[in-house]
Amino acid sequence: MRVQVGIVGAGPAGLMLGHLLRRAGIDAIVLEHRSRAYVEERVRAGVLEQGTVDLMNETGVGERMRREAMFHAGIELRFGGIGHRIDFRDLVGKEVTVYAQHEVVKDLIAARLAAGAPIEFEVSDVAVAGLDGARPQIRYRAKDGRDHVVDCDFVAGCDGFHGICRPAIPAGTIATYERDYPFAWLGILAEAPPSSDELIYALHARGFALLSMRTPEVSRLYLQVPPDEDVAAWPDERIWDELDRRLHHAEGGWALQRGPIFQKGITPMRSFVAEPMRHGRLFLAGDAAHIVPPTGAKGLNLAIADVRLLAQALERFYRDGDSAGLDAYSAKALRRVWKAQRFSWWMTTMLHLAPDTSPFDLKRQLAELDYVTSSRAASTSLAENYVGLPFED
Repeated sequence: MRVQVGIVGAGPAGLMLGHLLRRAGIDAIVLEHRSRAYVEERVRAGVLEQGTVDLMNETGVGERMRREAMFHAGIELRFGGIGHRIDFRDLVGKEVTVYAQHEVVKDLIAARLAAGAPIEFEVSDVAVAGLDGARPQIRYRAKDGRDHVVDCDFVAGCDGFHGICRPAIPAGTIATYERDYPFAWLGILAEAPPSSDELIYALHARGFALLSMRTPEVSRLYLQVPPDEDVAAWPDERIWDELDRRLHHAEGGWALQRGPIFQKGITPMRSFVAEPMRHGRLFLAGDAAHIVPPTGAKGLNLAIADVRLLAQALERFYRDGDSAGLDAYSAKALRRVWKAQRFSWWMTTMLHLAPDTSPFDLKRQLAELDYVTSSRAASTSLAENYVGLPFED
């Protein structure tokens, strides 16, 4: 098989890249080792930046999102039992959209299949070769057991943190930067209407809590727990009681809506960056190149920003024979990545209690939250980063 671009991974990065390339008339194949059902049902982040939403709308995959998503013009920071709203629309004239990642994936898969563009699920033994030459290859075994070789001009590694593309880069040619946080999130999905019209980020003396949502009928909530916590130690009643404590509103008039919990799990917190995001004819995008703690709602959005930039560079190459965009891809993408890392680290350290947090540390965090919510300049900085920095072209 011969294509211009071989894409490894059918998450948001790989699917959006394939979608953008198809619209530009660039031939690509998407390969995924999981089943279609798995990637369409895998629960991940659900907050989309304004730029991500605009791109989906502009490229024809935003119809269901416009119909079913929830549009939020702000968030609440709750500390000392009092809520403080950050009004995005007033501060920066933008908003965010609550639309789950697996719904984005469903829309992109449907668009690709409707267009008859090649995508293969449940492939195995995937390997990349010839990355330093003009004709790299992707080898894989299809679901039917047949072995295939894809000859291509470029390979896009969109296969996540544990994928095969980043490890295929020779040792010593890529640097990694990482931080593991001394806490994790216990996350639940519950059949309960959201207890707030917008997300609530809460700092409490017992730790962090987040009230989010997936639909008007399904709530998504999180509790800070130790990274080695056993989810079995958290029966439903204990989870709801702890959420009640940490989300308590001292002025009354607010109640946590409870309901049956149908999913729960532990999410570790990590920051990771690999650079450069290119080696020869291989380009990394999304979680294959970087991981952010989920506090800043940046993971999916960074992946979309990566592939938007990469698709523009590839279009320029095939249209004009100009490789300048490809040569600049890593540096431009990393500028955004590191700004998102900074913001995600800041939100995480401001709102979580480390095991060694002292009374001084807690007072300092509360003072920082007081400043962020009482200073228009500080609130604007948070809003500007949360709704998404401008795309680079």
